[in-house]
Amino acid sequence: MRDTQQLSVRRATLAAGVMTMTVLASACGGGTQTAAPSPDVWAVVDGRQILRADVDKAYRGMVAGAAATPSVEEMVNLKLNILDEMITQDLLLAKAREGGVEATDVEIDNALAEQKRSMSEAEFERQLGARGLTVDDIRMNLRKEISGQKLIEREVASKVAITDEDIAAFYNQNRAQFNFTEPHFRIAQILVTPQRDPNLQNRLGDDAATPDEARRKADMLTERLRSGGDFSALAMDYSEDPQSVAQGGDLGLVPESSLASLPPALSTAVRNMQPGTASTLSVGPNFIVLMVIAREPAGVRELGTATVRDGIRDLLQNRRQQLLQQAYLTHMRESASIDNYLASQVVETQGRVPGQTVAVAEPPALPAAPAAAPAPPAAR
Repeated sequence: MRDTQQLSVRRATLAAGVMTMTVLASACGGGTQTAAPSPDVWAVVDGRQILRADVDKAYRGMVAGAAATPSVEEMVNLKLNILDEMITQDLLLAKAREGGVEATDVEIDNALAEQKRSMSEAEFERQLGARGLTVDDIRMNLRKEISGQKLIEREVASKVAITDEDIAAFYNQNRAQFNFTEPHFRIAQILVTPQRDPNLQNRLGDDAATPDEARRKADMLTERLRSGGDFSALAMDYSEDPQSVAQGGDLGLVPESSLASLPPALSTAVRNMQPGTASTLSVGPNFIVLMVIAREPAGVRELGTATVRDGIRDLLQNRRQQLLQQAYLTHMRESASIDNYLASQVVETQGRVPGQTVAVAEPPALPAAPAAAPAPPAAR
Protein backbone atom coordinates (compact mmCIF):
# COMPACT_ATOMS: atom_id res chain seq x y z
CA MET A 1 0.00 0.00 0.00
CA ARG A 2 2.97 2.31 0.63
CA ASP A 3 5.27 2.21 -2.40
CA THR A 4 4.70 -1.47 -1.90
CA GLN A 5 7.27 -3.02 -4.15
CA GLN A 6 10.16 -0.78 -3.08
CA LEU A 7 9.38 -1.27 0.61
CA SER A 8 9.11 -5.03 0.13
CA VAL A 9 12.43 -5.12 -1.72
CA ARG A 10 14.22 -3.15 1.01
CA ARG A 11 12.86 -5.38 3.75
CA ALA A 12 13.47 -8.53 1.74
CA THR A 13 17.08 -7.48 1.15
CA LEU A 14 17.61 -6.98 4.88
CA ALA A 15 15.91 -10.30 5.62
CA ALA A 16 18.09 -12.06 3.05
CA GLY A 17 21.20 -10.62 4.68
CA VAL A 18 20.10 -11.81 8.12
CA MET A 19 19.26 -15.23 6.69
CA THR A 20 22.71 -15.50 5.09
CA MET A 21 24.40 -14.60 8.37
CA THR A 22 22.33 -17.32 10.06
CA VAL A 23 23.31 -19.89 7.43
CA LEU A 24 26.99 -18.99 7.70
CA ALA A 25 26.84 -19.02 11.49
CA SER A 26 25.36 -22.50 11.44
CA ALA A 27 28.14 -23.61 9.10
CA CYS A 28 30.76 -22.15 11.45
CA GLY A 29 29.17 -23.52 14.63
CA GLY A 30 30.54 -26.15 16.94
CA GLY A 31 31.16 -29.72 15.91
CA THR A 32 33.18 -31.29 13.14
CA GLN A 33 31.68 -31.42 9.67
CA THR A 34 32.39 -34.42 7.47
CA ALA A 35 33.78 -33.91 3.99
CA ALA A 36 31.28 -33.56 1.17
CA PRO A 37 30.55 -36.90 -0.54
CA SER A 38 31.19 -35.15 -3.87
CA PRO A 39 31.24 -31.62 -5.32
CA ASP A 40 27.69 -32.26 -6.57
CA VAL A 41 26.35 -32.58 -3.01
CA TRP A 42 25.73 -29.26 -1.29
CA ALA A 43 24.01 -30.53 1.86
CA VAL A 44 23.20 -33.76 3.70
CA VAL A 45 20.20 -33.80 6.03
CA ASP A 46 19.85 -36.86 8.24
CA GLY A 47 21.60 -38.86 5.52
CA ARG A 48 19.49 -37.41 2.66
CA GLN A 49 21.45 -35.52 0.01
CA ILE A 50 20.54 -32.15 -1.49
CA LEU A 51 22.30 -31.73 -4.82
CA ARG A 52 23.89 -28.65 -6.30
CA ALA A 53 21.82 -29.27 -9.46
CA ASP A 54 18.57 -28.92 -7.47
CA VAL A 55 19.70 -25.61 -5.96
CA ASP A 56 20.85 -24.35 -9.36
CA LYS A 57 17.51 -25.28 -10.93
CA ALA A 58 15.57 -23.46 -8.22
CA TYR A 59 17.87 -20.46 -8.63
CA ARG A 60 17.35 -20.30 -12.39
CA GLY A 61 13.59 -20.45 -11.91
CA MET A 62 13.78 -17.70 -9.32
CA VAL A 63 15.73 -15.20 -11.44
CA ALA A 64 14.08 -16.04 -14.78
CA GLY A 65 12.72 -12.82 -16.25
CA ALA A 66 14.64 -10.61 -13.80
CA ALA A 67 15.39 -7.17 -15.17
CA ALA A 68 19.04 -7.24 -14.04
CA THR A 69 21.63 -10.01 -13.77
CA PRO A 70 22.66 -10.62 -10.13
CA SER A 71 26.29 -10.14 -9.16
CA VAL A 72 28.31 -13.17 -8.08
CA GLU A 73 27.80 -12.21 -4.43
CA GLU A 74 24.04 -11.79 -4.90
CA MET A 75 23.87 -15.13 -6.71
CA VAL A 76 25.69 -17.01 -3.94
CA ASN A 77 23.56 -15.21 -1.35
CA LEU A 78 20.39 -16.38 -3.09
CA LYS A 79 21.69 -19.93 -3.41
CA LEU A 80 22.52 -20.02 0.30
CA ASN A 81 18.97 -18.95 1.08
CA ILE A 82 17.50 -21.48 -1.37
CA LEU A 83 19.59 -24.28 0.13
CA ASP A 84 18.62 -23.27 3.66
CA GLU A 85 14.95 -23.37 2.68
CA MET A 86 15.46 -26.76 1.02
CA ILE A 87 16.97 -28.11 4.24
CA THR A 88 13.92 -26.96 6.20
CA GLN A 89 11.53 -28.39 3.59
CA ASP A 90 13.38 -31.71 3.65
CA LEU A 91 13.01 -31.94 7.43
CA LEU A 92 9.33 -30.94 7.31
CA LEU A 93 8.56 -33.50 4.59
CA ALA A 94 10.32 -36.26 6.53
CA LYS A 95 8.40 -35.40 9.71
CA ALA A 96 5.12 -35.16 7.78
CA ARG A 97 5.72 -38.65 6.39
CA GLU A 98 6.51 -40.01 9.85
CA GLY A 99 3.40 -38.36 11.26
CA GLY A 100 1.05 -39.49 8.47
CA VAL A 101 0.24 -35.99 7.19
CA GLU A 102 2.16 -36.03 3.91
CA ALA A 103 0.30 -34.35 1.03
CA THR A 104 -1.87 -36.75 -0.95
CA ASP A 105 -1.86 -37.01 -4.74
CA VAL A 106 -5.37 -35.52 -4.77
CA GLU A 107 -4.21 -32.48 -2.78
CA ILE A 108 -1.28 -32.02 -5.15
CA ASP A 109 -3.56 -32.36 -8.20
CA ASN A 110 -5.92 -29.74 -6.78
CA ALA A 111 -3.10 -27.33 -5.98
CA LEU A 112 -1.61 -27.76 -9.46
CA ALA A 113 -5.00 -27.13 -11.04
CA GLU A 114 -5.29 -23.99 -8.90
CA GLN A 115 -1.95 -22.72 -10.17
CA LYS A 116 -3.00 -23.28 -13.78
CA ARG A 117 -6.44 -21.74 -13.32
CA SER A 118 -5.34 -18.24 -14.32
CA MET A 119 -3.64 -19.28 -17.58
CA SER A 120 -4.01 -21.46 -20.63
CA GLU A 121 -2.19 -24.77 -20.97
CA ALA A 122 0.11 -23.20 -23.57
CA GLU A 123 0.96 -20.32 -21.23
CA PHE A 124 1.60 -22.75 -18.37
CA GLU A 125 4.00 -24.76 -20.54
CA ARG A 126 5.70 -21.55 -21.68
CA GLN A 127 6.27 -20.47 -18.09
CA LEU A 128 7.68 -23.86 -17.17
CA GLY A 129 10.10 -23.68 -20.09
CA ALA A 130 11.18 -20.15 -19.20
CA ARG A 131 12.00 -21.26 -15.65
CA GLY A 132 13.62 -24.54 -16.70
CA LEU A 133 11.09 -26.60 -14.75
CA THR A 134 8.98 -29.67 -15.46
CA VAL A 135 5.55 -30.65 -14.18
CA ASP A 136 7.27 -33.21 -11.95
CA ASP A 137 9.35 -30.40 -10.43
CA ILE A 138 6.19 -28.43 -9.69
CA ARG A 139 4.49 -31.48 -8.18
CA MET A 140 7.46 -32.18 -5.92
CA ASN A 141 7.55 -28.56 -4.76
CA LEU A 142 3.83 -28.72 -4.02
CA ARG A 143 4.30 -31.98 -2.11
CA LYS A 144 6.89 -30.33 0.12
CA GLU A 145 4.89 -27.13 0.61
CA ILE A 146 1.56 -28.79 1.36
CA SER A 147 3.13 -31.41 3.61
CA GLY A 148 4.94 -28.69 5.55
CA GLN A 149 1.73 -26.68 5.89
CA LYS A 150 -0.19 -29.69 7.19
CA LEU A 151 2.55 -30.49 9.71
CA ILE A 152 2.71 -26.90 10.96
CA GLU A 153 -1.08 -26.82 11.22
CA ARG A 154 -1.05 -29.93 13.39
CA GLU A 155 2.03 -29.22 15.48
CA VAL A 156 1.79 -25.43 15.80
CA ALA A 157 -1.44 -23.71 14.74
CA SER A 158 -3.79 -26.22 16.38
CA LYS A 159 -2.00 -25.78 19.71
CA VAL A 160 -2.40 -22.00 19.89
CA ALA A 161 -5.43 -21.06 21.97
CA ILE A 162 -6.35 -17.46 22.80
CA THR A 163 -8.64 -17.12 25.81
CA ASP A 164 -11.06 -14.34 26.75
CA GLU A 165 -8.69 -13.54 29.62
CA ASP A 166 -5.83 -13.03 27.12
CA ILE A 167 -7.99 -10.64 25.09
CA ALA A 168 -9.11 -8.66 28.14
CA ALA A 169 -5.55 -8.40 29.45
CA PHE A 170 -4.31 -7.03 26.11
CA TYR A 171 -7.15 -4.52 25.97
CA ASN A 172 -6.52 -3.27 29.52
CA GLN A 173 -2.78 -2.93 28.91
CA ASN A 174 -3.27 -1.03 25.65
CA ARG A 175 -6.33 1.12 26.27
CA ALA A 176 -4.81 4.14 24.54
CA GLN A 177 -4.76 2.20 21.27
CA PHE A 178 -8.53 1.90 21.39
CA ASN A 179 -9.26 5.61 21.78
CA PHE A 180 -9.25 6.95 18.22
CA THR A 181 -8.85 10.68 17.72
CA GLU A 182 -9.86 10.23 14.06
CA PRO A 183 -11.62 7.60 11.94
CA HIS A 184 -9.63 4.50 10.95
CA PHE A 185 -9.94 2.03 8.09
CA ARG A 186 -9.05 -1.64 8.39
CA ILE A 187 -7.84 -2.68 4.95
CA ALA A 188 -6.33 -5.69 3.22
CA GLN A 189 -4.60 -6.17 -0.12
CA ILE A 190 -3.46 -8.74 -2.64
CA LEU A 191 -0.41 -7.39 -4.45
CA VAL A 192 0.46 -8.52 -7.99
CA THR A 193 3.72 -7.33 -9.58
CA PRO A 194 5.05 -7.81 -13.14
CA GLN A 195 8.42 -9.20 -12.05
CA ARG A 196 9.61 -12.21 -10.08
CA ASP A 197 10.38 -11.80 -6.39
CA PRO A 198 13.07 -14.12 -4.92
CA ASN A 199 11.46 -13.63 -1.49
CA LEU A 200 7.98 -14.73 -2.58
CA GLN A 201 6.10 -16.31 0.32
CA ASN A 202 2.59 -17.14 -0.87
CA ARG A 203 1.33 -20.69 -0.37
CA LEU A 204 1.15 -21.63 -4.04
CA GLY A 205 4.43 -20.06 -5.12
CA ASP A 206 2.43 -18.12 -7.73
CA ASP A 207 4.45 -15.20 -9.11
CA ALA A 208 3.62 -13.13 -12.19
CA ALA A 209 6.73 -12.35 -14.23
CA THR A 210 5.49 -9.97 -16.96
CA PRO A 211 2.92 -7.18 -17.26
CA ASP A 212 0.59 -9.49 -19.23
CA GLU A 213 0.85 -12.22 -16.59
CA ALA A 214 0.20 -9.68 -13.84
CA ARG A 215 -2.94 -8.40 -15.59
CA ARG A 216 -4.27 -11.93 -16.15
CA LYS A 217 -3.59 -12.82 -12.54
CA ALA A 218 -5.36 -9.69 -11.29
CA ASP A 219 -8.35 -10.44 -13.56
CA MET A 220 -8.47 -14.02 -12.26
CA LEU A 221 -8.47 -12.84 -8.63
CA THR A 222 -11.21 -10.32 -9.37
CA GLU A 223 -13.36 -13.02 -10.94
CA ARG A 224 -12.71 -15.40 -8.04
CA LEU A 225 -13.86 -12.76 -5.56
CA ARG A 226 -16.98 -12.01 -7.62
CA SER A 227 -17.77 -15.74 -7.50
CA GLY A 228 -17.62 -15.74 -3.71
CA GLY A 229 -13.95 -16.55 -3.13
CA ASP A 230 -12.52 -15.90 0.32
CA PHE A 231 -10.26 -12.83 0.26
CA SER A 232 -7.95 -13.99 3.04
CA ALA A 233 -7.41 -17.44 1.47
CA LEU A 234 -6.76 -15.92 -1.96
CA ALA A 235 -4.25 -13.49 -0.44
CA MET A 236 -2.35 -16.29 1.28
CA ASP A 237 -2.32 -18.29 -1.97
CA TYR A 238 -1.49 -15.51 -4.46
CA SER A 239 -0.36 -12.21 -2.92
CA GLU A 240 3.18 -11.14 -3.80
CA ASP A 241 3.55 -8.88 -0.75
CA PRO A 242 5.76 -10.77 1.74
CA GLN A 243 4.80 -8.38 4.53
CA SER A 244 1.07 -9.17 4.59
CA VAL A 245 0.63 -12.54 2.87
CA ALA A 246 0.76 -14.56 6.10
CA GLN A 247 -2.07 -12.43 7.53
CA GLY A 248 -4.29 -12.97 4.51
CA GLY A 249 -3.37 -9.54 3.17
CA ASP A 250 -4.57 -7.75 6.31
CA LEU A 251 -2.72 -4.43 6.74
CA GLY A 252 -4.44 -3.54 10.00
CA LEU A 253 -6.00 -0.20 10.90
CA VAL A 254 -4.95 2.88 8.94
CA PRO A 255 -5.74 6.38 10.30
CA GLU A 256 -7.72 8.58 7.94
CA SER A 257 -4.92 11.17 7.94
CA SER A 258 -2.49 8.53 6.61
CA LEU A 259 -4.55 8.05 3.45
CA ALA A 260 -3.00 11.24 2.07
CA SER A 261 0.35 9.44 1.77
CA LEU A 262 -1.12 6.74 -0.49
CA PRO A 263 -1.34 6.99 -4.27
CA PRO A 264 -4.49 9.02 -5.10
CA ALA A 265 -6.29 6.04 -6.66
CA LEU A 266 -5.87 3.99 -3.48
CA SER A 267 -6.77 6.84 -1.16
CA THR A 268 -9.95 7.57 -3.11
CA ALA A 269 -10.90 3.89 -3.25
CA VAL A 270 -10.50 3.41 0.52
CA ARG A 271 -12.65 6.45 1.25
CA ASN A 272 -15.43 5.46 -1.16
CA MET A 273 -15.62 1.66 -0.78
CA GLN A 274 -18.16 0.04 1.48
CA PRO A 275 -16.83 -2.29 4.19
CA GLY A 276 -16.68 -5.89 2.97
CA THR A 277 -16.19 -4.94 -0.69
CA ALA A 278 -13.11 -5.38 -2.88
CA SER A 279 -11.79 -3.49 -5.89
CA THR A 280 -8.89 -4.10 -8.30
CA LEU A 281 -6.68 -1.10 -8.98
CA SER A 282 -3.71 -0.44 -11.25
CA VAL A 283 -0.96 1.41 -9.37
CA GLY A 284 2.08 2.07 -11.51
CA PRO A 285 3.24 -1.28 -12.91
CA ASN A 286 1.50 -3.20 -10.12
CA PHE A 287 -2.05 -4.36 -9.49
CA ILE A 288 -3.64 -4.21 -6.06
CA VAL A 289 -6.81 -6.06 -5.14
CA LEU A 290 -8.01 -3.91 -2.26
CA MET A 291 -10.56 -4.73 0.42
CA VAL A 292 -11.95 -2.41 3.06
CA ILE A 293 -12.72 -4.74 5.96
CA ALA A 294 -14.17 -2.16 8.32
CA ARG A 295 -14.48 1.52 9.14
CA GLU A 296 -13.94 2.57 12.74
CA PRO A 297 -15.25 5.99 13.83
CA ALA A 298 -13.35 8.31 16.15
CA GLY A 299 -13.89 7.72 19.86
CA VAL A 300 -13.39 4.96 22.41
CA ARG A 301 -13.76 1.41 21.09
CA GLU A 302 -15.13 -0.83 23.81
CA LEU A 303 -13.94 -4.38 24.41
CA GLY A 304 -17.47 -5.67 23.94
CA THR A 305 -17.41 -4.58 20.28
CA ALA A 306 -17.03 -7.59 18.00
CA THR A 307 -14.44 -5.94 15.75
CA VAL A 308 -12.29 -5.03 18.76
CA ARG A 309 -12.49 -8.46 20.32
CA ASP A 310 -11.89 -10.29 17.01
CA GLY A 311 -9.05 -7.96 16.06
CA ILE A 312 -7.23 -8.60 19.35
CA ARG A 313 -7.80 -12.34 19.01
CA ASP A 314 -6.33 -12.34 15.49
CA LEU A 315 -3.33 -10.27 16.58
CA LEU A 316 -2.54 -12.51 19.55
CA GLN A 317 -3.12 -15.65 17.47
CA ASN A 318 -0.65 -14.51 14.81
CA ARG A 319 1.96 -13.41 17.35
CA ARG A 320 1.82 -16.65 19.32
CA GLN A 321 1.74 -18.84 16.23
CA GLN A 322 4.79 -17.11 14.73
CA LEU A 323 6.66 -17.53 18.01
CA LEU A 324 5.74 -21.20 18.38
CA GLN A 325 6.49 -21.91 14.71
CA GLN A 326 9.93 -20.32 14.94
CA ALA A 327 10.70 -22.32 18.07
CA TYR A 328 9.41 -25.52 16.46
CA LEU A 329 11.55 -25.07 13.33
CA THR A 330 14.63 -24.17 15.39
CA HIS A 331 14.19 -27.25 17.60
CA MET A 332 13.60 -29.44 14.54
CA ARG A 333 16.83 -28.27 12.90
CA GLU A 334 18.89 -28.55 16.08
CA SER A 335 17.67 -32.12 16.54
CA ALA A 336 18.74 -33.09 13.01
CA SER A 337 22.12 -33.94 11.51
CA ILE A 338 22.79 -31.23 8.92
CA ASP A 339 25.92 -30.70 6.86
CA ASN A 340 25.74 -27.53 4.73
CA TYR A 341 28.72 -27.82 2.40
CA LEU A 342 27.93 -24.71 0.36
CA ALA A 343 27.96 -22.52 3.48
CA SER A 344 31.26 -24.13 4.51
CA GLN A 345 32.76 -23.31 1.10
CA VAL A 346 31.68 -19.68 1.41
CA VAL A 347 33.39 -19.44 4.81
CA GLU A 348 36.52 -21.29 3.78
CA THR A 349 37.03 -19.32 0.56
CA GLN A 350 35.97 -15.97 2.07
CA GLY A 351 33.14 -15.73 -0.45
CA ARG A 352 35.01 -16.99 -3.50
CA VAL A 353 33.11 -20.22 -4.11
CA PRO A 354 34.64 -22.21 -6.98
CA GLY A 355 32.42 -22.51 -10.03
CA GLN A 356 30.12 -19.63 -9.06
CA THR A 357 30.57 -17.11 -11.84
CA VAL A 358 28.23 -14.85 -13.74
CA ALA A 359 28.79 -14.36 -17.45
CA VAL A 360 29.58 -10.75 -18.19
CA ALA A 361 28.25 -9.31 -21.42
CA GLU A 362 30.89 -8.26 -23.91
CA PRO A 363 31.17 -4.46 -24.22
CA PRO A 364 29.78 -3.12 -27.46
CA ALA A 365 32.30 -2.87 -30.26
CA LEU A 366 33.58 0.59 -30.95
CA PRO A 367 32.57 2.00 -34.32
CA ALA A 368 35.20 1.60 -36.99
CA ALA A 369 37.37 4.66 -37.54
CA PRO A 370 36.40 6.57 -40.67
CA ALA A 371 38.60 5.96 -43.68
CA ALA A 372 41.34 8.50 -44.18
CA ALA A 373 40.50 11.18 -46.69
CA PRO A 374 42.50 10.91 -49.91
CA ALA A 375 45.51 13.20 -50.06
CA PRO A 376 44.98 16.32 -52.19
CA PRO A 377 46.76 16.31 -55.52
CA ALA A 378 50.25 17.76 -55.50
CA ALA A 379 50.51 21.37 -56.63
CA ARG A 380 51.85 21.81 -60.12
